[in-house]
Amino acid sequence: MSTPKIREIQQKDNQQVAALIRKVLVDLGVPKVGTAYEDKALDIMFETYNMPKANYFVVVDGDKVLGCAGIAPLQNYEGNVCELQKMYFLEEARGKGLGMQMMKVCLEHAKAYGFEAVYIETMPFMLDAQKLYKKSGFEYLEEPLGCTGHYSCPVWMLKKL
Repeated sequence: MSTPKIREIQQKDNQQVAALIRKVLVDLGVPKVGTAYEDKALDIMFETYNMPKANYFVVVDGDKVLGCAGIAPLQNYEGNVCELQKMYFLEEARGKGLGMQMMKVCLEHAKAYGFEAVYIETMPFMLDAQKLYKKSGFEYLEEPLGCTGHYSCPVWMLKKL
């Protein structure tokens, strides 16, 4: 593996990103209903994040997408909060510090957009992800914020910026 780079998603990445996210979710045994797996946006991530105060990033090694994550305003929520969305990495890319680098990029953009906090939803068994979120300053919440439609994700976290 050469040195992977983080960059904004391009339209040509859509197919690889959708396949990567679905593969990781299946590998982790995530339910296909009530999670990101069934999001219509998965196949058109470039277009989905082509809106104000939103970005989606990919980690690439050459032409291969190894990981991805994005930020966008939190849906169905009154307040200046964004959501860290669809952060997934192929197994070969885990444990190399890429998650922390991606988190930094996303948080920097969230701050630049003037958001007051970043929200995330995840699964109870995604302990490595939760470790990264806690290390990045996220704290657990008692209940969800907004309504993302991901009713099968019962772990909610928030980081104030």
